[in-house]
Amino acid sequence: MELHIAKDPAQLSENLAAWISNYILEVLQDQPRFSFVLSGGSTPKALYLLLAKAPYNTIIPWERIDFFWGDERAVPFEDSRNNALMAYNTLLDHVPVKPEQIFVMKTDIDPVESAAQYEKQLEHYFRGQSRTFDLVLLGMGDDGHTLSLFPGTEVVHEQNKWVTAFWLPAQDMYRITLTAPVVNKAACIVFMATGDAKALTLKNVIEGEFNPDVYPSQQIRPKGGELHWFVDEAAASAMD
Repeated sequence: MELHIAKDPAQLSENLAAWISNYILEVLQDQPRFSFVLSGGSTPKALYLLLAKAPYNTIIPWERIDFFWGDERAVPFEDSRNNALMAYNTLLDHVPVKPEQIFVMKTDIDPVESAAQYEKQLEHYFRGQSRTFDLVLLGMGDDGHTLSLFPGTEVVHEQNKWVTAFWLPAQDMYRITLTAPVVNKAACIVFMATGDAKALTLKNVIEGEFNPDVYPSQQIRPKGGELHWFVDEAAASAMD
């Protein structure tokens, strides 16, 4: 695990945009395409806006990148809570990508069927490969959740399915999410975390005992891949 600490959220986004750009260019020297899992939530917005502008909108070979999502709320695409909508508004509508490069989690069909379809898409995309995604971008909530792996939910311990859907009573909605097994097969996983509200949780996730029912982000442990945490000073303030 590698920890990258920035002064503030703005500096973190700038540092991570440069890091992602360099990583994409490096990986694409050895293979034709790059698979990138986007994160929802508020933290990545500034990052996406940076990637959509110079110099990244021209130096990154966007036509060679395939986009996926880590999780989705089962709300219409036009709903402001939809993770895909946020990514389109901040990034995908502003860089040269074609529809066939974008793999959204469908929210206009039954969530369980949507999860099953997404898993089939992933199995087809990664057939014959030992690894899955080239890069998975994740956030961490104040409660230690990542993806739609929330504290105390059964999906935290999913070992077989790559994608699943479940009803989350606390939010009165279905969530569709990648699971730990498919994410842990990725070549590289990057967490983003900012703000002092996450400081104690971040300390427990990274330095504390393994307790994924309380801190589901601990389930993200790549099997042979890289793990990076990009955090700001406020989020890192409780760490030893």
